[in-house]
Amino acid sequence: MKGYGKYKRTDEFWLPQLPTHWSFQKVKRLFNERIEKGHPDKPLLAATQNKGVVLKKDYGSRTVEATKDLHLLKLVRSGDFVISLRSFQGGIEYAHVEGIISPAYTVMIPSLKVVPGYFKYFAKIPCFLDLLKVCVTGIREGQNIDYKKLREHFIPIPPREEQDQIVRYLDAKVSKINKHIRIKEKQIALLKEKKQAIINQAVTKGLDPNAPMKDSGIAWIGQIPERWEVERLKFLMDKIVDCPHETPHYSADGTYFVIRTADQDCGFLRDTEKMYRLNSQEYQHRIRREPLLKDDIVYGREGERWGLACLVPENNIFCLGQRMMQFRCNNKKILPKFAIWMLNAQYIYHQGTIDTMGSTSPHVNIETIKNYYCIFPCKSEQKYISKYITAISEYTESLIKNVVNEIAALTEYRTRLISDVVTGKIDVRGIPVTKESNKDQENATGVHQWLVQNGEGVYPVDEYDEDEQSE
Repeated sequence: MKGYGKYKRTDEFWLPQLPTHWSFQKVKRLFNERIEKGHPDKPLLAATQNKGVVLKKDYGSRTVEATKDLHLLKLVRSGDFVISLRSFQGGIEYAHVEGIISPAYTVMIPSLKVVPGYFKYFAKIPCFLDLLKVCVTGIREGQNIDYKKLREHFIPIPPREEQDQIVRYLDAKVSKINKHIRIKEKQIALLKEKKQAIINQAVTKGLDPNAPMKDSGIAWIGQIPERWEVERLKFLMDKIVDCPHETPHYSADGTYFVIRTADQDCGFLRDTEKMYRLNSQEYQHRIRREPLLKDDIVYGREGERWGLACLVPENNIFCLGQRMMQFRCNNKKILPKFAIWMLNAQYIYHQGTIDTMGSTSPHVNIETIKNYYCIFPCKSEQKYISKYITAISEYTESLIKNVVNEIAALTEYRTRLISDVVTGKIDVRGIPVTKESNKDQENATGVHQWLVQNGEGVYPVDEYDEDEQSE
């Protein structure tokens, strides 16, 4: 795609040039500020970085809801723009609905020179965020956009008919990109679902479909292989330790010294090479926490990622963070590589959900975790099953990583396209626009076909030695 024929220079550091026929005007000439109050009967709104300004009831309980002095809240009408407390990070938000919002926010009314759809795209581009960052007031977490500073800066305004064409073009292109991203996200969800199903099957029924079965005596587990045992978790572990409860420590660059729930995935720790590493003496001196050992298991017992178990890959490189528990297996009964898949199984998670407490940060009682019912075979079969699941999991994770990279590339392309179009680097005048179909059924079919081609397969492993069943 080509740009415009001629450009002119600007004095704004974040936008050095724009098409010669575009105007460059101060924000205060393009927007008026709405400071109207006294509408307590209007619905409450929430300013969000991913959905714009929406009804508070549709956004959920993630924001504090005002219950008194509603007459002091500012009125927002559909088509307005809102500068929220964190706008320097995510841009200025477009109001999809009418309602009332915090008086700490600035409400902007676009003039007739501005097509709202054009500015909705423009308000999120990276170079405009660079401008917002120099218009902040306050320090650290208290930073906010100073509208008195922002209103004195210039922004580009194409002719209205050109703004309309930009909106039509970007609506079509962004819709198409978003459609592909949704397909990729469904692929990831299906791969994770398939991986979880394989884990559940392998650690509850084994890998021999013809093995004789018996009743486990536990309703949510049902039938298990005849030679398998049932035991409470506390009798399978030599060590079960809850997290320390003091505030986590950070390195000089803000890196965590500890494993957090955010570092967990199903069976594996994320980006271990990026975690801060200290030797044993430094851990004990600087953090006063015992380092974890190779093949220890960390288990999240609180937050959105509770119930995930991960294996520690090396000695003395991490220590336990908040919301985490540490398990050390009794190797006479259970192998660590089997234990992580057992702890990630659905039947274990089900036992925790019965005793989950809290809504915003769900957590499980420690005694409940210690008394989880666990089922397991002899160690030789544990080794065989864990090798099988690990092979499948690593293959599945490689597929997921590829799809995640594809999503990142699509997201980057979308951001760059929007930025180039709304700043005049790309000329979209005269380009015919066709609308994308929104039929999700076609998308779903494509996802399942992709999974058949990429997510299926046989993962051969060595058969376990039945002669070792006496272990």
